[in-house]
Amino acid sequence: MPELPFVSIIVPCYNEENTIQHLLNGILSQTYPLDKLEVVISDGLSTDRTVEVIEAFQKQNSQLKITVTKNQAKTIPSGLNQALRESRGDLIIRLDAHSMPIKEYVAHCVSAHQNQKGDNVGGVWEIRPSENTWMADSISYAAAHPLGVGDAMYRLNAKAGAVDTVPFGSFYKSLIEKIGAFDETLLANEDYEFNTRVRQTGGIVYLDPSIRSVYFSRSTLKKLFIQYWRYGFWKLKMLKRYPNTIRWRQALPPLFVLSLIGLSVLSLWWQSAVYLLAAQLFLYFFILGLAGLQLAIGKKKGYLVLGVPLAIFTMHFAWGAGFLFSGISSLFYKNG
Repeated sequence: MPELPFVSIIVPCYNEENTIQHLLNGILSQTYPLDKLEVVISDGLSTDRTVEVIEAFQKQNSQLKITVTKNQAKTIPSGLNQALRESRGDLIIRLDAHSMPIKEYVAHCVSAHQNQKGDNVGGVWEIRPSENTWMADSISYAAAHPLGVGDAMYRLNAKAGAVDTVPFGSFYKSLIEKIGAFDETLLANEDYEFNTRVRQTGGIVYLDPSIRSVYFSRSTLKKLFIQYWRYGFWKLKMLKRYPNTIRWRQALPPLFVLSLIGLSVLSLWWQSAVYLLAAQLFLYFFILGLAGLQLAIGKKKGYLVLGVPLAIFTMHFAWGAGFLFSGISSLFYKNG
């Protein structure tokens, strides 16, 4: 049996006092030997009690090695790279302060690599609300629904095999020497861009459904809008570098937003545009309403009839608007 590698779990973090305890408890409960495990948290100068929560956890659980560094750049990719530099492990596991791994998470990652399943190996999410409110619960269902995430298999009923990308991911540190670290010029989509380079250099990105974690979704529509605006804005930046990575589902949100804007403007002069706009919105929200109704009946939660359509619309509109704004801004800024 091969010797167990020393594992470094790297975590970018900013203002996560509500969820960081879940992550740390999940890591502490791992079946993998804690003496072969460390956690490196790169904190983006949090303004809440995140660091205090981590320090209190450290005092009570000294058997788990935790290092906290200050991420002066305050971005996710810079935090990841800083944590990489501080890490001592042969095998790196990237997690998120919004996540909580199952107790076999690390062991399953190690096993997948020892069996040479892939160069970057990840698993699937079980999405839960980060707060006990009807909207937070609705957002968690929307974030796992096919209408919200398309064909993102790590959020759906995944099958084991090679994929385009995985959430988080685990890899040997030698992979960084081969393809480079996370791209700090991309403030979102850094995982997808990293996995694109893995695949372009002949590597395999592998999804193993036995590697499971809980992901705590955003709690309000405002936070959800900001999250998906960032996703859309930076997705276009990445697609300019890797145009062959575009997928059909990624074109739908910007086309949807563009049609709403176009028909709204045309309706000022063309009466038929008013009817077209009304028909489009009716059909769109009718489909979302059916999805919300189905979940409301199945989960016995009446508020999902309203909450799920609102959340999915927010995701679509924010992603599409961010994508379009990214394109417009690039016309005015040479490096945009």
